[in-house]
Amino acid sequence: MKAVVLQEPGRFAVEHVPTPSPGPGQVLLRVKATTVCGTDQKIFAGQFPGTPLPHIPGHEFSGEVAALGAGVDEFAPGDRVGVEVHVGCGSCARCLEGLYPLCLNYGRTDKGHAHIGFTAPGGLAEFTALSAKALYRLPEPLSWDEGAFCDNIGIALYAVERARVAAGERVAIVGGGAFGALAAQVARAVGAASVVLLGTRPERMQRIAGFADHVVVASGDEALDQVRECLHGPADAVIEFAGTAEAARQAILLARRGGRVVLAGATGPGRELRGVDLSTIVRGHLDICGSLANPRGISGRGLALIARGAVDVKPLITHHFPLDEFQVAWATFVERRDGAIRVMLHP
Repeated sequence: MKAVVLQEPGRFAVEHVPTPSPGPGQVLLRVKATTVCGTDQKIFAGQFPGTPLPHIPGHEFSGEVAALGAGVDEFAPGDRVGVEVHVGCGSCARCLEGLYPLCLNYGRTDKGHAHIGFTAPGGLAEFTALSAKALYRLPEPLSWDEGAFCDNIGIALYAVERARVAAGERVAIVGGGAFGALAAQVARAVGAASVVLLGTRPERMQRIAGFADHVVVASGDEALDQVRECLHGPADAVIEFAGTAEAARQAILLARRGGRVVLAGATGPGRELRGVDLSTIVRGHLDICGSLANPRGISGRGLALIARGAVDVKPLITHHFPLDEFQVAWATFVERRDGAIRVMLHP
């Protein structure tokens, strides 16, 4: 089969490799649609220490069940599925809470843990073998491309739920990428009265303008003023998906007294919060929490939102390429050519 193989940091190519066989508890998936995202840049740069080399990346994908490993009877060949990339050991304290991304046996394949596309082979290939626990059947209306957002929509939905967004509230989303666009739509779906989406790239924001009640393209304190003006005051809840220290600062300063702030963008090390007086948090009685990935089950609820039209992912798919053209697809995404948001590969 053909697959993107990362041989060492910064060196990768489409190669012919053996087609995997599903082990016990696994399925063989024929990949139909898969994308690249900002986290892949960290993996390709060698900034993720748990990734073995050589490695087949890819963690946002959908596909068709091609074969079953021993003990799998939840699926059948031909089933259309999306993939949730965190597979917990299932037995540690965090997994028993459903928090697979926080598995205390992270990286231990002997315990059953797998982080698909990170510590285990991913979806930038024609086929991949993965745990049946990672799969969600796609609702009938969804295309392969929409199904590739299975993990993404779970991440966005979890962040909104961490922010405890309630009907009638004012919500600010910091970050104009795919996750910000998804979170804005989810906030609307759960009944937020007003949603403002803040970003810095005009071409991106123009594409996703319809996902929020107001779109602000600005930076620094000017951005804060514009968001507050759109909301007619500070936000009840703020969700950050930009991944920068400045975005975290903005998120905290946008919240009302007694408000909630969810920081979800800075998944890699090296970013430190500056420019926030601690009394802003203490005297403001703010709830500030991190949000990492998605606990078991939430992606299924997220797919239902897409299926009923409450969330539209199609405008986020800006480019399409066959797997053979991965080099061009990668450059398109990394360089943000033509306002690239999600670049879709079709193995």
